[in-house]
Order: sequence, then structure tokens, then C-alpha cells
Amino acid sequence: MDTEIKKIAVSSDGPTLDDKVDSRFGRAGGFVVVDVATMTGEYIDNGASQVMAQGAGIQAAELVAGAGADVLLSGYVGPKAFQALNAVGIIVGQDCDDFTVREAVERFLAGKVPAADGPNREGHS
Repeated sequence: MDTEIKKIAVSSDGPTLDDKVDSRFGRAGGFVVVDVATMTGEYIDNGASQVMAQGAGIQAAELVAGAGADVLLSGYVGPKAFQALNAVGIIVGQDCDDFTVREAVERFLAGKVPAADGPNREGHS
């Protein structure tokens, strides 16, 4: 990786590092943004995206980018959200939904979660 990773956003079922990763990116309940240097997390609510008929992934991508995240870890990311994240230089790690937020971050930092080169979920029309 060429850039230094400072913040990692993780789609989460709850506000702490010990909550499970939410498999859904766009419709996740929220995101825990983890400061890599201190391993502390800040929770960002994603409630507004959960009720959107469409565009939830793009809205969630804007939230993650606004939080200053360098990396996003989630279970599944659709094509529009992946494109939005990629456009602002956010690295995407997928298939993390069997872990807690802390485990996903630790696995990514250990090189066990590869950077995705494309979405792993079809878009919702």
C-alpha cells in the first residue's frame, strides 16, 4: 500500500469495536471509524441510508469519506458504492462479516483482508 492508513471505517451492527461487522455496506446501521494509532472507535449512525429506496450505498460512501476514512471494511459492497468509494481513494475490504469490528481491523492490518478490485454484490435496481 502506497498511503499510510490512519482511519478504517467498518460497517457495524453497533457502536463498539466488539460489535459484529454488518454484512451490508449501504444499509448498515452505522460505521465504527477506527483510529489505527490508538485503536479507538467513533460511531457514525447510518440510519438515513437505511430508509432510502435507492442510493443508500452512495450516501453511505459519502458518510465514510466525510469521516476521513482511508479504508472501508464490510461484508458486501455493491457496484455504485464501490465506484463512489474508489473515486475518493478509499480502499475496500470485503467478506469481513464473520468478525467483530476489532477483528476485521486487526486482520486488515495483518494483511489478511485483501483490497478488493471490484464489488462483490450486484446493485439493487
